[in-house]
Amino acid sequence: MLRPPRAGRPDAARVAELVARAQGGDREAREELIAQSTPLVLRVGARLCGRYLRMGQDEEVSVGLIAVNEALDRYRADSGVTFGTFAEVVVRRRLIDHLRRESARRETPFSEFQQEDEEGDPWSPLEFRRAQELDQARQEALDRQAEVADFHRLLGLYGISLRDLVRQCPRHRDARSRAVEVARAVAGRPAWTEYLRRHKALPLREMEADPALGVSRKTLERQRKFIIAVAVILMEGLTGLQVYLPGA
Repeated sequence: MLRPPRAGRPDAARVAELVARAQGGDREAREELIAQSTPLVLRVGARLCGRYLRMGQDEEVSVGLIAVNEALDRYRADSGVTFGTFAEVVVRRRLIDHLRRESARRETPFSEFQQEDEEGDPWSPLEFRRAQELDQARQEALDRQAEVADFHRLLGLYGISLRDLVRQCPRHRDARSRAVEVARAVAGRPAWTEYLRRHKALPLREMEADPALGVSRKTLERQRKFIIAVAVILMEGLTGLQVYLPGA
């Protein structure tokens, strides 16, 4: 598999400083950090594309650098992962999306036979696609692990443990689906979301009085931790966990 030469990794303390400054509005710090992330973009892009990428010539480099900028806006220093790890996940996802769009646009099937790249080296589109699938599966597994760890950390802010969820999860399917719908209502109403984030509790009075919700205070209190946990999944955009929710 093609691998561009690795550049020296930026100092972790320096990266943390640049991230903090960039997120505080320092444009020069943002540009410096994006420039330092170029080797990461080239490395990830080369693995996904099966060839070396060239600055100023390959669109994938621009896609990757834009993804780094996106990662800067979304990264949280208290997430438990480094910015480099988080940025790599975002770059990989955006490049995969880009490659899928390009493949669909061309609508031209690759030959399954061996071909040559621009440098004249042999490569197989079939093997390349298989390598892509394996790499994507590995990365998705890592993403899920990171997301579960982030979910565990976020629950701690609300005084909830994963063991609590096991105990409070409604046993009947209809009850679970109804609790998830209540959580969706919480996540979908800015006033309720703000209350939950600020007070680390559900706005029970407003929820009980809402005729559209139609849930008693007793039920809300009994399922409180489960509802909050699902609302956190929706509020924080934990897409890997959202697929397991009823009605996803």
